[in-house]
Amino acid sequence: MNLKSTFTLIFISFYLICSVCAGNDSISKKAVQKVPFYKLHDVETGERIFHGLIPTGTKTINCASCHNVDQLDTFNWNPSALNIALKCFKMDTASFKSLIMNPAGKLMTAIHDSLQLNDKQVFQLQAFLTEFAKNNYEGYKPLKTNRIFFIILVLLFCLSIIDLSVTKKIRFKFIHVFVLTVSFILLTAFIVKESINIGRSKDYKPDQPIKFSHKVHAGQNKTECLYCHFNATQSKFAGVPPASLCMNCHIIVGEGTRSGKFEISKIYESLNNNKPIQWIKVYNLPDHVFFSHSQHVVAGKIDCSKCHGEVAGMDQIVQVNDLSMGFCVNCHRETGVQFDNNFYKKYEELHKYYNEGKIKMVTVEKTGGTDCMKCHY
Repeated sequence: MNLKSTFTLIFISFYLICSVCAGNDSISKKAVQKVPFYKLHDVETGERIFHGLIPTGTKTINCASCHNVDQLDTFNWNPSALNIALKCFKMDTASFKSLIMNPAGKLMTAIHDSLQLNDKQVFQLQAFLTEFAKNNYEGYKPLKTNRIFFIILVLLFCLSIIDLSVTKKIRFKFIHVFVLTVSFILLTAFIVKESINIGRSKDYKPDQPIKFSHKVHAGQNKTECLYCHFNATQSKFAGVPPASLCMNCHIIVGEGTRSGKFEISKIYESLNNNKPIQWIKVYNLPDHVFFSHSQHVVAGKIDCSKCHGEVAGMDQIVQVNDLSMGFCVNCHRETGVQFDNNFYKKYEELHKYYNEGKIKMVTVEKTGGTDCMKCHY
């Protein structure tokens, strides 16, 4: 095997290893139904209308001022351009015109009140949204900076070894020593860091299929956590409320003061089409970890904010803790149990010390809360 073949084989092997170590960033491709063909001129003109570069008689600055084209890291009550595009690309032009010129709901009616578009402009606007749906349906792929950095380090490490032992193009060995040392340290640090972070997703904040705001429901409307997450009192999992539970309120509330009807209508669509809403789970634990919500909520009387943060102040839910073993163990060392619970009667010695005032609080740790088999069985 010649040098070129050897280098190619090493490169392919390390690329596969890097792909596994650095994680799979790709998003699965989804097929979009075929849509009508539009001329490039119509698409470009529609884009200019959407961004307000062509006057249409509306008081609003432009469509993009409410309906973001790019992915945002902040909560936006209005549906994004992609949301609208996926909703409307199947419509005929007449239906699309009726939707934007004579919208349902007070909020959209007020915003679109002075909107002036002729039939050709409506057609061009729909052309832009249709193409936008086709080109952006897969979503936004995250940057692969870590993977690229890892591959570069591996290549430097391999090239330095090959040149040092085989090709010997570089005369000064201290260069090889320097490259090998630095790349080895950085690769080791990278692998250790990524290994520690396996299964952890602090600050994870996925976009949900419906813009549900906990700040509105739990904060403004004072809805109890256990009203929606009723499984938390009797199950390992807090559970996601079914759409039928949402209808207890939204059978009357059909339009939000900030979100209009667009988001709430998704609940009706879910029920009418008998398709559950595909909520994305934010908090995930490894399979080898046992955790019971009912044990913590009912027996431990732990407030939800202890793990989930001030949810009542969040529009979009974000994971506030890393849920590492250290986080759980420290909590068990600091948190006192409900010692008047009948379950703890068998701890006679602790009761004696507690009644005599020798200990002020019985923590979870003192009742075996840090034993490995409590969480890993």
